[in-house]
This record gives sequence, structure tokens and C-alpha cells, in this order.
Amino acid sequence: MSNRELGRVFVTGADGFIGSHLVEELVERNFEVTALCYYNSFGNYGWLSDLIHKKKPRNLKAILGDIRDPFFMKKVLRDQNTVFHLAALIAIPYSYVAPYSYFETNLTGTLNILEACLDSPAVSRLIHTSTSEVYGTAKFIPINENHPLQGQSPYSASKIAADMAVESYFRSMSLPAVILRPFNTYGPRQSMRAIIPTIISQVLSGSTDIKLGSLKPTRDFNYVKDTVNAFLEIALANDDVLGKIFNTGTSTEISIGELVSKIEKIFEIKLNVVVENERFRPQMSEVERLISDPSKLKLATNWKPKFQLEEGLTKVIEWMKNQNYYLSSSNVYHV
Repeated sequence: MSNRELGRVFVTGADGFIGSHLVEELVERNFEVTALCYYNSFGNYGWLSDLIHKKKPRNLKAILGDIRDPFFMKKVLRDQNTVFHLAALIAIPYSYVAPYSYFETNLTGTLNILEACLDSPAVSRLIHTSTSEVYGTAKFIPINENHPLQGQSPYSASKIAADMAVESYFRSMSLPAVILRPFNTYGPRQSMRAIIPTIISQVLSGSTDIKLGSLKPTRDFNYVKDTVNAFLEIALANDDVLGKIFNTGTSTEISIGELVSKIEKIFEIKLNVVVENERFRPQMSEVERLISDPSKLKLATNWKPKFQLEEGLTKVIEWMKNQNYYLSSSNVYHV
């Protein structure tokens, strides 16, 4: 199932949550990696800063830039072989506030990468990152890749558009692209706006009154190392995967209320949920139910999830404790 060499590897969104974990794994496996981090005047490489400045691996080159610049993308992708495209705006609540920025980054930025890959004779595979949010509330379960797409937020609409752009470049221009569609990744380094660090940070700050939105929606939570392994498996797979879409996932759903109960058990405390209206999505925008069918990915590769939710939650709690990642903003609602 895995019979290709990755060659020179390029990762967009390398300074982010999943991207930084992916870069670390690629470096650990001795691939030659170029990591694109979002340009800022501080010269900050986000979650890659420690790897870059402390460990200083010889097989990692980090650069600052912006996928919204088509000329820059053509320049930096010129001699790359395998491209992992993870850069995106992903905060759903903020997509209601600034929808244009989501289409500019998630769609136009992706188009720039598609054009740059098409322009480069060296690129042999593009792995584009989708999201389970493109499915919206499940019309049938488990959700496979044939499930209808529903733009229930500007964010999900921008990602649907990007997915369709990738598919069009494969079909009409023979671009060697494949789409990976992760379900609800969690783990160390995840933004405080996500539900798992939102709950844990409030507990670690000493509060037993946990501020949340709706407790009814269900999600299929995947530990970040499992998501990273899915990226690697789909990158290493033979060319039969090109032009296809693959879900990741555990085929297990859990409601937000049930998630609170699991975290209660790990901490061995009783939590009181305080529902805040500002944390609710608009009624027709909330994705009420997500549960994956990852069988297509399992058949095409050697991938399968290895981490149970309780194990992953424990790892997140320990990391947040060690990093003091909860002290400054545990009671703040992050849009």
C-alpha cells in the first residue's frame, strides 16, 4: 500500500496545531522538510519555535510567508516534491464576523497553491486538508465520503469551495492531488477556542463552574498523532489514492455533555456546567452530529486510529499542566 518516496516535503500551516505535529514527525523520520509559517514581524514560528531554536534539526528549513501571495507560493514550491497543505483560517465563530477573510485564505490561498504545484515540474503529490465540517449535520451515519456537503458556516463553505477547487484541478489539469478530511482533531497545542482545551483550562484554573454552549452536539474526536499518521499514510500510498477524498475518524461519537463527564472522571471532581448564550452557534449553523466512516482510508492504507479518547484527554491535561497553557485565558470565550 505504501510504495512511493516523499522526496522534498513542504508543509503549509506548519506553525499551527496539526501542522507542527506533522512537521515534527516528518523531521523525526528524516525527511527533508520545508515548513511554511505565517509571516509576522516578530519572526515567530509558532508551535515550531522550540524545534527550530532548541533542537535545530538539519533536515528542517523554516520560512515565513503567506499562502495568499501567488508569486511567493510559486517561488517556494518550485523544487518541492510532496506538499502538505494545512494552512487555513479555522475558527468557526469568527467566520461569522469576518467571512471574506476565510474565503481569501481558504479558497484563494488554496488556488495559489494549486497553481504553484501545477507550475512546478517537481511536485508529485499535493495532500489537501479538508474538514468534517463540510458535511454539516449528519443526514446519515456513519458519514462516508459520499455524504452531501452542507455549508452551515462561512468557514465550512470556504472549505467546501477549496475542496472543489482541488478536485477540479485533478480532473481538468491532472494535478496529482488527494484530499484528507479529518474529523475533530484534538491534542497538545490546540487553540483555546476548541471544546476540549476550553473545558480542561477552566478545570485547571480551579473552577468547577464550566462555561459552555450547547451540550447536545456530538463529535468524533481524533488524537492529533492519529491524524498526523493519516497524513503520512496517504502521502506514502500508491497513486490509486489520487483524486480521491478520505475521512479520518474513530467511528465513535460523543456529545459535549458526555465529554464533560469523561473529563470529570479523569480529574475525579464534580463539574457544574454554566450555559452561556454567546457560545452558541446560530441555530441553522450548528452541526448537531458528526461520526465518521474511515473505512475507505483503512482500505487504501495501513492507517487506523490508535489512541482511545481517555488516553488522549489525559495527555492533553498533562501537557496543559506542564506548559501552564491555561493560566491567562481560561475564563475568556475565544471567538
